[in-house]
Amino acid sequence: MGIYLNPGNDGFSESVRSRIYVDKTGLIGCTNTLINTKEKYICISRPRRFGKSMALEMLAAYYSCGCDSRKLFEGLTIEKNDGYEEHLNQYNVIFLNMQQFLLGAENQFLTEYLEQEVLEELLEEYKEYLTGTKKKLADTLKNIYAKTGKKFIFLIDEWDCVIRERQKDEKMQKQYLDFLRGLLKDQTYVAMAYMTGILPIKKYGEHSALNMFWEYSMTDQNIFEEYTGFTDTEVKELCERFDMDFTKTSDWYDGYKFRQFRHIYNPRSVVGAMKFHHFSNYWTSTETYEALKIYIDMNYDGLRADIVRMLGGAHVRVNTLSFQNDMRTFKTKDDVLTLLIHLGYLGYDVNKKEAFIPNKEIMGEFENAMSVGGWAEVMRVLNASEKLLEATLLCDEKNVAEGLDQAHTEVASILTYNDENSLACAVSLAYYSARKDYRMIRELPSGRGFADIVFLPLPHTANNPALVVELKYDKSADTALQQIKDRNYVQSLEGFAGEILLVGINYDKDSKEKTHSCLIERYAKKE
Repeated sequence: MGIYLNPGNDGFSESVRSRIYVDKTGLIGCTNTLINTKEKYICISRPRRFGKSMALEMLAAYYSCGCDSRKLFEGLTIEKNDGYEEHLNQYNVIFLNMQQFLLGAENQFLTEYLEQEVLEELLEEYKEYLTGTKKKLADTLKNIYAKTGKKFIFLIDEWDCVIRERQKDEKMQKQYLDFLRGLLKDQTYVAMAYMTGILPIKKYGEHSALNMFWEYSMTDQNIFEEYTGFTDTEVKELCERFDMDFTKTSDWYDGYKFRQFRHIYNPRSVVGAMKFHHFSNYWTSTETYEALKIYIDMNYDGLRADIVRMLGGAHVRVNTLSFQNDMRTFKTKDDVLTLLIHLGYLGYDVNKKEAFIPNKEIMGEFENAMSVGGWAEVMRVLNASEKLLEATLLCDEKNVAEGLDQAHTEVASILTYNDENSLACAVSLAYYSARKDYRMIRELPSGRGFADIVFLPLPHTANNPALVVELKYDKSADTALQQIKDRNYVQSLEGFAGEILLVGINYDKDSKEKTHSCLIERYAKKE
């Protein structure tokens, strides 16, 4: 058992023994099908603290011939897999944490230091097969495979740390990528290469050093969706076990969407909430909001407007294909938004190709980033939102209309004022504080159409009334209110036992004052 060559199973053993462990060994079933195939080169990119290192420790425990992990996997999902016995502890594993190599290299080139460290272990383990003359790592591995007939599985953690932490050193980046290419591409000793990081593989125009890798990123995890975070089923089980409210957990940490699994939760945050029995910002607490602020403050046409729309609960169209997979090459707002998707600050709907703010935890991080300057008009709207909600619950139509006037005026500095989508965004932002006590649903199917906005009380505020909001543009608040009734928008709330308020809002762009009008009515339930 070595540090890099055939590590043991201590890391995964600690995970299994932890108070909270969610079985993700099904991932091994996926990788088993890829060994010794053209798809054996796997690059998984996910946000920080999304279980990447834990997955690598699990793979090392399963594949490494340097340990016996049979008892460790007893009772876990993979034990029932058809290929379980065939691959269990049958491979030479080389485990490389690039972050550690980058820190340890000091004045050396990263790759030189890496080769030196790994070769020392190989020479000690296989000295009977190797001459005393040190060769390149790739040549040494060829010799070992030729003598033993045993292939290697490469597990590479933080593969992209050079791209992220040496952003301006393109020479170093290219040298590093070329090293990985020489080590892995078309080498007969490779049974599988599984590497993980935050970013997808760096693009260099026509230079694609690692084009043999199949990529699974936050824009499309494909067969690895289920293992990207926690699923609905897994979180429900945890909530039952720890007596935590599932709806509130969803509001805080759900929101990452893929093709098949439409509800993926941030695992770090869910574990924190269960462990401490308290909802808070567990994922974002490990990094300051300045990191997010740098990107949302970038001066690309349309970026600020898209951020504002997403704060209001909207989804925005994003072209993710032009992104160069680094943290400094930005040509359009889409490049910035794509980076935020990979960093976990935005969710991404691969079917609709739209980005959005996924949950309450991330929403709070955006609010923190905007609070330190540059977003004064938006912050004024957010800060005033509590008074607007209070006025709505009191059926104070005059103050609601005046509050919307102010919100729309503030937001108009970023969005086009005389625009129907602008109105919807302004209203959503104006009711921002309501999300502490309500689940906001835009365009909820109901009756004979879609209610513009519905606010459903969360369990801890179950005595609050639900709100059904209809927006009109250049018509009247009365027309909006009547549409709620005529199209039976309250139908979707028939299981709700509490009070329901119907809120009709209109914006008159042609009036001299460009004012809003509002009518609020208590819904009379049929006996």
